[in-house]
Amino acid sequence: MNNYRLEGVKTFEYTKIIGIENIDFGKNIIIDDFVLIYAKEPIKIGNFVHIASFSSITGGNRLTIGDYAAISQGCRILTATDDFKDWGFGNSTVGNDFRNITSAPVTIGNFSIVGANSVVLPGVNIGEGVTVGANSVVTKDLEPWGVYIGNKRIAERDSNSVLENFKKFQECDDQKKVGTLFKD
Repeated sequence: MNNYRLEGVKTFEYTKIIGIENIDFGKNIIIDDFVLIYAKEPIKIGNFVHIASFSSITGGNRLTIGDYAAISQGCRILTATDDFKDWGFGNSTVGNDFRNITSAPVTIGNFSIVGANSVVLPGVNIGEGVTVGANSVVTKDLEPWGVYIGNKRIAERDSNSVLENFKKFQECDDQKKVGTLFKD
């Protein structure tokens, strides 16, 4: 079941990680089946992070996922993409001199949730406590503690309640802190 045998990281039979030597893993991480992580550059995954099934992290630039963050089912976190608006053409089979590549680090803050089937594009910083609605395409930075559909802030997330609940979490024993998948 724990395909990669990483301490504090639960992976599954069909989890695929390329460039594992470039990843700094925290503790109590779940990376579901059918997740692809391609780490050409450093990736940092914080503590208590869940990357759900059918998600992918690709592009070849840096990524930081903060503590207590979630990447929901079917998400795409892209640290590089081809821009076909101007002069670029082709794909990975064509030399980079002929491609118009946008490549930039991505940051997903502590307590943030990226909703199912969302896409996060290169250079985006998702602030602490942000909730991104399902099927969003995130093209610019999202300010902390907002609820977003795409790039539009539609509500405020109750940061005081989240942080109050987090304080209770910090005060309880370690066995109570972890989900059932870690209770073997």
